[in-house]
Amino acid sequence: MLNGVRVYSADSFWRNILSDLGATVLDAPNSTDLNFDSLNIVMPISPLQLKAALLDASDYSNIIRKIFGAPVRLSNLHTQIVVHLYKSGGMTAGNLKSALGYSSDTATHAVDTAIYQLRKLYGHEFIINDGGVYKLGKL
Repeated sequence: MLNGVRVYSADSFWRNILSDLGATVLDAPNSTDLNFDSLNIVMPISPLQLKAALLDASDYSNIIRKIFGAPVRLSNLHTQIVVHLYKSGGMTAGNLKSALGYSSDTATHAVDTAIYQLRKLYGHEFIINDGGVYKLGKL
């Protein structure tokens, strides 16, 4: 039900529920993933209401609009890359892969290909590599 949602909660009760619903529950909060504790969810709540609240909290359309100056439709992977780089200020390739749910040492080229595609669409300076750290540049 919550596959693909990465969320942190300090509360073991909510951690178990979120995990049972398929979310990836993180051990520590970070600036790029959803912090469930900040949502102030109160019981009783149905699983569908919980899913709606989490998906609403992870709607990144305002961040995308701020970056591009207008609503832009991106694939899920492209959106996640842009949002993670925006929220973190920059990430190494390994950290970016981990944030996207891949093992940091995996041999996948999905992230590299997605960055290439974003650069092709929005210019090579859109995502820059500064000393091994990917950052959002300029459009």
